[in-house]
Order: sequence, then structure tokens, then C-alpha cells
Amino acid sequence: MLDYYDEPYDEITSSTAHGKPPPIPPRVLPENEGVLNNIHSTVESNDAGGQQLESSGEAIPSGGEDSIDRNESDLTHLATRTNDGPMVHHPAKNSLPKPQTVEDRYNLKRFYWILGDPQSSHEQIYNAYNQFPSPRIEFLSNRKRHDLLHRLSVIEIKSKKAMLRYLSVVDDVQAASIPLKNSEWSSAIAYAGRCFARVEASQVESALHIWKDMEQEAGVRSGTTTFNILFDIATKAGKYVLAEMILKEMNVRKVEYDQFSYVGFIYYHGLKGDATGVRKAYRDLVEAGAIVDTTVMNCVMVSLIRCGEPSAAEQVYERMKRMLQEKTGHTIPSSDWREARKASRELDKAFRSMRHDRQQLDRLQAEQCLAPNIRTFSIFIDYHVHITGELRRIAALLYEMQHLEIPMNGRIFVKVFQGFARHGGVKYTSWTNQRLETVWEALVQALDEGVEGVYMMKWMVIWVIRAFARCCGRARALQIWEELRSRWKAADDEEKGTVEHILRDVLDENSPERRGE
Repeated sequence: MLDYYDEPYDEITSSTAHGKPPPIPPRVLPENEGVLNNIHSTVESNDAGGQQLESSGEAIPSGGEDSIDRNESDLTHLATRTNDGPMVHHPAKNSLPKPQTVEDRYNLKRFYWILGDPQSSHEQIYNAYNQFPSPRIEFLSNRKRHDLLHRLSVIEIKSKKAMLRYLSVVDDVQAASIPLKNSEWSSAIAYAGRCFARVEASQVESALHIWKDMEQEAGVRSGTTTFNILFDIATKAGKYVLAEMILKEMNVRKVEYDQFSYVGFIYYHGLKGDATGVRKAYRDLVEAGAIVDTTVMNCVMVSLIRCGEPSAAEQVYERMKRMLQEKTGHTIPSSDWREARKASRELDKAFRSMRHDRQQLDRLQAEQCLAPNIRTFSIFIDYHVHITGELRRIAALLYEMQHLEIPMNGRIFVKVFQGFARHGGVKYTSWTNQRLETVWEALVQALDEGVEGVYMMKWMVIWVIRAFARCCGRARALQIWEELRSRWKAADDEEKGTVEHILRDVLDENSPERRGE
């Protein structure tokens, strides 16, 4: 599923409370292997950008068309060489090496146990995999290898760590001359192009490089999903000419659009600020028979807001609420991102299989409940935090969330603290320090109660401290920092170092700002 609302909020991982084998030491990620070698410099050069405070939390285009040294003939050459040239096939392994020691046999069984546990985090799976001796990938059967790559590809928000884990396994697969599936190549492209909040030109280059390896070196022909990902990356980077070239290539190859393609077109016109294009792309989606669900409506609303038509987006939102009231007996879709991902994929599968059966599509459309979800509220809260500053309207949205029984989410807390950091600390503001303390108490309560989706993560910490420094002063911000540090058990040294670097004007005793107190 395409991430149309990527936010600078780190990967959320979970683990079972009982029954886990003892922890094992993590392996240091490789820096110069295969695919990682091609993009490692890109990651390092973009790391600072990924650490910058994002004003919106959504992917914003940066740079112009000339910031990527690629033209139409380059793209056409890249595509046609694979079509005309020989297909490269790597032989699959016919037998698996057997573990030679008791420790290896234990590690293999342990890995299978962790991989089969749906609650295992990416880090747990990856660390268990890295206990095998090299070449570790050859210890796994075809099914287990595909299961490993699939588990590492399914994530709510892509991050640098998640990208490095996935591409490290891809490197192991390629080093063993084992072929990758089309979906595994697509996931590698998605990670290379979308592991930071902002998509820069260098990430576009990395994604195109992996695409080139996929088609020219491995001989794997791209399908709709791969082109959707490439189009999404180009769009988010503001490379609109490249995005048009990708669509042209899809048409040349006669690749059919799917549900996600049409949603991507809406988003594309929204980033361009073309409200007419947004409306036309939505009509095209409907006329093609694609299923209109909450994901589609969220994309329409955020695109209209980007086009400077927030009132039109509000009208769509109000219409969704009325439709929910009219459809008695319908349940609100789950707020869990995994369930939402599964539902979107099922709708896309239905659309592709029923593309020429409008009666079946109409029946499926009638079954949809276009209810607001956590993404819907995130879109409007984000708008009021960064554009209007209307705390009263945000409070009303939070009340509506409660009325619809949509649980509070960590991203919503982050956005509210962003609001205090932007609008607090001045006379006559409604973003007062007393209200900030109330929000802080609500966050602490959610953390203590273990509310799902509320975690102490990097951007949460950053915006909490920024909010208290702005509204209450540095002394109170330092008190909050000490409490946050005691609660932030899951952070590693790199993550803490990143936060301390970003907040150095508040935390550093020797900063000019601190000396001027």
C-alpha cells in the first residue's frame, strides 16, 4: 500500500510479553555490501535531513525538475534494454546447508519460532537471522526466505533502520545468486525512495538504480505495483516530469492501473496545487469502477487542502459523517494500520478481478462505510496546527474522535505538541501553558495505561520538549526531558544522540541561548 501520508514518526514495533527466548546481541549493519553500497552514501547524506523538524509530517516536494540528471531518453533506454536484451536467470539452490553445530541448530529453530510469531518486531526477526553463520540466507528454504523478506517489508512508517535491515537481507540473497520475486524488488525500491520524511533527488536516484538492477540485471519485468511506487517517489520528490515519464512507460507497456494508481493520481495533482486536476482524477477513479473508501476520501481531502481549498475538504468530511449516520448497522473501520492495509489490498484485488463487471463493483461500493478514521482527523488537526492555529477547532475534532470511539494515537499527540511549539508562549494565545500541562498529563496517562499506538518515540520527545520550552521555559522543559529519558527505554544511543542534537539549544548548558537566560 502506498504511503500517502508519511510522517516523521518512527517505526512502531511490538513484542509479546511472555514466552520469548532470551535476547541476543544485535549485529552491526553492513555499510558496503551490494545494494547497500549503492545507497549508503545517500542515506548518510540525507540523514541530517531526516532529522530536521518537519512542519507538516507529510511528504513535501523539494527541489526542481533540474535537480535530477535524467531525461526521457535515459528512462526509455532503461526500460527498453530489458525488453530487447536477454533475460538473466539465476539458478535456485537445490539443497540447503545443514547446521553444523548445536548452537547453529538452536539458532535456526529460534529464528523459525520468532519469524512465525506475528508479534515479533522487525528488530527481533533481523537479530535472530543474523545469528546464522555466513552465508546465512542459504540456511533458509524458499518459503522461509520469502517469509523473512515479507515480514521486513510490512511496516507502518518506513525508516532508515528498517531500510537497512531489508536491503541487508536483499544483499545476502543476491550474493547467493538466488532470484528475488517481483514484490521483493518493489519493496526494495520503496525502501530506497521513501525511508525519510522528505523524498530528495538522491533518493529518487537510488530507487531508479534498484529498478535498473531489477529489469536489466535480474530480468524481472515491472508490474503495476512497481510503477505505482516509482510514480509515488517521483511525485513526493516534486519530480513531476519524471512522474509523467513513468506514466508514459506504463502506457507503452500496456500496464493496467489499479486502485492505488488512481489514488496516486489524486495525490499527484494535490501536490501540484491543481484542484481541477484533483477533481478530475477522482472522477476518473469513479468512472474506472475503482472502489471509493475512506483512504480515497482522505487523499481527496488532503489534496484539496494543499490546493488551498480547506472549505471544500471540510464539506467532504461533513458528508462522510452524514453518510455514517445514514448507514445504520455499519461498523467503523479498524484504526489498526495492519487491518487498514489488509482492507485496502482486498479492495484492490476485488477491483482488478471485477474490473469489467460493474454490477459486482457497484454492489461492493454499496457495502463500503466511508467513515472518518484516524488519518482523517490527523489531516485536519495537522491543517489547524500549521495553518490556522485554531485550538478550539482541534479540540472539537478530538471530541468527535472520542464520539466515534476512535482511540487516541501517538501521531495526534505529536501534532498537538507541535501546535503548542508553534503558537504558544505569546500573549492572548489560546495555547496556554496550563492547557499544555493538561495534554502532557493525558500523554502520561496513555503511556502508563499502555494505550495501543501511543509510544515514546523520537518525534514525540522532540515536540514535547519544544512545546514546553516555548510555553513554560527551559527549566520546565529540562524537567520534562528527565522524565522522558526515564520512560524512553527502547531508544538506542544513535536515536538519543539524534534527539539531543536537534534539541541542543534547549539541553546544552553551553549554548548561547542557555547563557543568555
